[in-house]
Amino acid sequence: MLRKYVSWGAIAMLLAVALGAFGAHGLEDKLEANLMSAYQTGVQYHIAHALGLIVIGLAAGKLGESKWLSRAGLFMLIGIVLFSGSLYVMAVTEITKLGIITPFGGVSFMLGWLFLALAARKSNQ
Repeated sequence: MLRKYVSWGAIAMLLAVALGAFGAHGLEDKLEANLMSAYQTGVQYHIAHALGLIVIGLAAGKLGESKWLSRAGLFMLIGIVLFSGSLYVMAVTEITKLGIITPFGGVSFMLGWLFLALAARKSNQ
């Protein structure tokens, strides 16, 4: 589990940095201010939760593997796809109705953090 979540987190971070650079250098003059702001929000949450995946992997090394850590990682990944992904696609396509997906990603992030807390509380370490 440690290697899985640290590697997923590192890949997610690589994508966040690449998408952030693309937004800053490739989209800055092409998007309206509100869409650029949404894109930047997607990048910020993507980075934070990519780091969350790395934390989950490191926690697995310290606390041991558990269903709670697995769920935490899964919901962090789902959150990145739904929250950040919907904001990226919405900003680039200007289909603002895609914003209806974003809250589902936010709930996934919250569940991921909740499951990480439960993993820590229920650990014997």
